[in-house]
Amino acid sequence: MVVAFFTALAAMASTTHAAPRAARSVTAAPADRPDFRLPFACGQTWQLQTYLGHNPDDKKIDMYHAGGNTLGATVVASAAGTVTEFFPPGGMEINHGGGWFSVYLHMDRRDVTVGQKVASGTPLGRLGLVETPEAHLHYEQLYDFNGDNDGETDEMVYPVIQGTEYRLSPTQANWPTVTSTNACGGGGEPAPTKYWVDTFAEATGYAAVDCVGKTTPRCAPQGKLYKGTNYVLCKKAGDTVQSGSSHNKYWLLTDLDEVVPGGKHRAYVSAYYLQRWGNDEAKDNDGREIRDCGADEVPA
Repeated sequence: MVVAFFTALAAMASTTHAAPRAARSVTAAPADRPDFRLPFACGQTWQLQTYLGHNPDDKKIDMYHAGGNTLGATVVASAAGTVTEFFPPGGMEINHGGGWFSVYLHMDRRDVTVGQKVASGTPLGRLGLVETPEAHLHYEQLYDFNGDNDGETDEMVYPVIQGTEYRLSPTQANWPTVTSTNACGGGGEPAPTKYWVDTFAEATGYAAVDCVGKTTPRCAPQGKLYKGTNYVLCKKAGDTVQSGSSHNKYWLLTDLDEVVPGGKHRAYVSAYYLQRWGNDEAKDNDGREIRDCGADEVPA
């Protein structure tokens, strides 16, 4: 796609102020239609857009992370199926059975293989800048009308996501947002045992999460986590760390790089130091929400 052309089309869409077409709730979807969910982790909210020349403008959807980073976000399977094809730009197709397919574009890393079976919510890859000047996920749903066991562009249908059909218009003034319910009930891939995060500065570790401004022995520093890429195990809400308008209430359990004499190797560091995320966010580098710590997960 030519960058200037794409940019011009996006600008045209964002400056047009016609009345929007509302999403339409589907009450009688085809019996064999998969239960398509938003192709992002449970709880994430994404904005749905299109532009003039998307062809067809009202069936192809571009998705942008609302309140989070689109670039580098993890794309997950919209429904269970089998990965059947890789193609440019950074794309893949999943066969969901019964003639249904979904398509995902603009990933700079694909974490599955052709022929692999995936559950709804299985991580597929990472969003990048593959033949697009602006990070986004291009998403389609297709139905195999001609029976050749493949989903083609001319077999594209209006997408239904979490029970709502979307017919977007390039001229609408407001774009819909959708909060993912994908694998919220424990389906899909299990939570990782370690979450990899980038920190922008050296962080002090503590044995408790309510030690901001306190100097009691219980709140003595345990050591340091160095700046850079580190793993954390889970998160816990506690005292807020704040500087100016930047703040974070979450603390991340991790293994420190440097421990003071008599200190605990495993301790909490503030999620304030996460490089990729903002206020009161605690996610890993792939955009996954870091799970809450269990009662038995404590500094040691």
